[in-house]
Amino acid sequence: MAAPKWITLRSQWLGQQLRELREANDLLLKDVAEYLQRDPGTISRFESGGYPIRRPDLFALLDLYGVADGHRREALLKLSQEVWQKGWWDGYAGAFVDYVWLESRAREIRAFDNTLLPGLLHTPEYARAAITAAEYDAKDEQIDRWVELRTTRQGILAGDNPPRLLSIIDESVLHRQVGGAVCLAKQLGELARHAAQPNIEVRVLPFSAGAHASPAGAFRIFTMEKAFPEIGYAETPKGAIYIESPDAQRFVRTYDELRELALTPEESAVLISATAEELLR
Repeated sequence: MAAPKWITLRSQWLGQQLRELREANDLLLKDVAEYLQRDPGTISRFESGGYPIRRPDLFALLDLYGVADGHRREALLKLSQEVWQKGWWDGYAGAFVDYVWLESRAREIRAFDNTLLPGLLHTPEYARAAITAAEYDAKDEQIDRWVELRTTRQGILAGDNPPRLLSIIDESVLHRQVGGAVCLAKQLGELARHAAQPNIEVRVLPFSAGAHASPAGAFRIFTMEKAFPEIGYAETPKGAIYIESPDAQRFVRTYDELRELALTPEESAVLISATAEELLR
């Protein structure tokens, strides 16, 4: 069987779960291959998402890996039946996909934000204020964990082979005093510092742009490795939605339209710095 032209997000996520289960049991590919009476290359392709795993093989692996929880077994079996479907609502998919996992695999992230700055660029103080406002009924311990997760995620931008982050920010975000004026001023200073990095581009969509192509709000486009799909992501009141190629091209077109209206990186840097200074006067 030839590998598919596009490996779906579902197939990648199922493969990731199978690999983690194998490693948690201290098993090698050859051990699993022997158990299933298949070659190690086939097991590797199951784990990369390139080849579909048959239901009997998945049943056998779940037994081998000691997955006794009925809900998890059912979720993985259901996912295996849907690996060629593209896109989903996370409200429907539950734990089938993880935004942080997707973010960490991207080679390029294009982002539009109109309420908050992108999480990958948050200071801890800004992140805490934003999370506390959104998760108003969460306990302090949970808030602490979410802030830690958000700051840990930022490590992907400073690695040996970091993704490109292309961020378009509505000008209103520069004035929304998340955490207060001092917190925002510090955050804008950090934003300017990040924008000077070679793998990060920040553009501001000015008020003067008027109506634009994304009145519905923020979204992301994750460009993966060559063999994998391009993913469009947006949050909605019913949960987040993930859209795969070729349908993700609508996100790409919207991003390009916004970029045409946005300031240049140099103009944006001047505006960001001026806004930060104004906050401290």
